[in-house]
Amino acid sequence: MSVAGIVVRDDGRILVIQRRDNHHWEPPGGVLELDETFEAGVRREVLEETGVEVEVERLTGIYKNLPRGIVAMVFRCHPQSAAVPSTDEARAVDWLTVDEITEQMNPAYAIRVTDALLPDGVVTRAHDGTNLVRT
Repeated sequence: MSVAGIVVRDDGRILVIQRRDNHHWEPPGGVLELDETFEAGVRREVLEETGVEVEVERLTGIYKNLPRGIVAMVFRCHPQSAAVPSTDEARAVDWLTVDEITEQMNPAYAIRVTDALLPDGVVTRAHDGTNLVRT
């Protein structure tokens, strides 16, 4: 099980990372540790990858990577501190607009951001690692 945080600033910009391993832009997140809650995992992953402390607001979506069998829970968050330019896991850390995100991220990850901006509810989706799979 993995978790990710869609961290939205007051000006509407969203926190993203450029991964060191594949150079893809994605929301910060990763695998839960055995002894942590979903919210604690989101806070830890966002902090490790961006230097930003967050307040977890709500669950916004559950996504399954069908080929890899990975399920990700995505949470909307609010930043409590500033970001750093890079970390051990992120080649770059930035605050992007929704338009920039939809241009630069694979659809399977960009949809997590746009889903988190919906006013309420939890969305469930499946993808092939890059694109959404219609069911």
